[in-house]
Amino acid sequence: MTTKLAVFGAAGSMGTRITETLKDDPNYKLLCVEADEAGQARLREKGIVPVSQKDAVGEADIVIFAVPDTVVGSLAREIVPSLKSGAMAVCLDPAAPYAGELPEREDISYFVTHPAHPPIFNDETDPEARRDFFGSGKAKQAIVNALMQGPEEDYAKGEEIAKKLWGPILRSHRVTVEQMAMLEPVLSETVTATCLTVIREAMDEAVKRGVPAEAARDFVLGHINVELAILFDELDWELSAGAQKAVEEAKQDIFQPDWRKVFEPENMRESVAGITGG
Repeated sequence: MTTKLAVFGAAGSMGTRITETLKDDPNYKLLCVEADEAGQARLREKGIVPVSQKDAVGEADIVIFAVPDTVVGSLAREIVPSLKSGAMAVCLDPAAPYAGELPEREDISYFVTHPAHPPIFNDETDPEARRDFFGSGKAKQAIVNALMQGPEEDYAKGEEIAKKLWGPILRSHRVTVEQMAMLEPVLSETVTATCLTVIREAMDEAVKRGVPAEAARDFVLGHINVELAILFDELDWELSAGAQKAVEEAKQDIFQPDWRKVFEPENMRESVAGITGG
């Protein structure tokens, strides 16, 4: 049986990935929706006939919100009330679901999925796959998925689509929407991106103080590689006693003692609200 799948934002970057991935899949009939004429024109250039929002909502078994986080809530409030009973709505990021932007309706399913991106430590041998940092279809990546509401069998239905969208897949993890929000934005952006930004700024400071730029880059990237391998158990090794002492002393200067408060629910909600515009 062919599943009718409506893609909202079909001409955008993520929408394009979805349509390119599923357009020849016999299991799905794509209903491609674009709000503006420019987006519709881009679809036609690819040989795709755009479908009106009204027609897509009326036919769809599954809808995918391939639109920015700031738009998901308003779009969902427009279309979810008109979806047929038993339909599934798929979000590609946890921000809007976690922020409570999805309208209540008990007879449909909400599924959330997000990629982890290809890991630093991997077994890729193809040069293009090794340079696939985002997970653009060449390198394997893990994904996380959550069935926010709906019958248990709908998890498998959502995961099947997610694996096609984000493939090739290294691992698929089932989490809750709250756990997904801990992973992004809190772990991946609030903490990791911040720490890495400080590392880049520290490298620039070393260059500013006279270290040759190429030497500083080689040195810091090499040390990131081995130190990540040690700290994430890729090597059966420990940081040297001197390095451990430097870390403990520097943490007091660089970080606030209560930095873990970013994982508290009220701080997570505030962070996500900034993403969704809520």
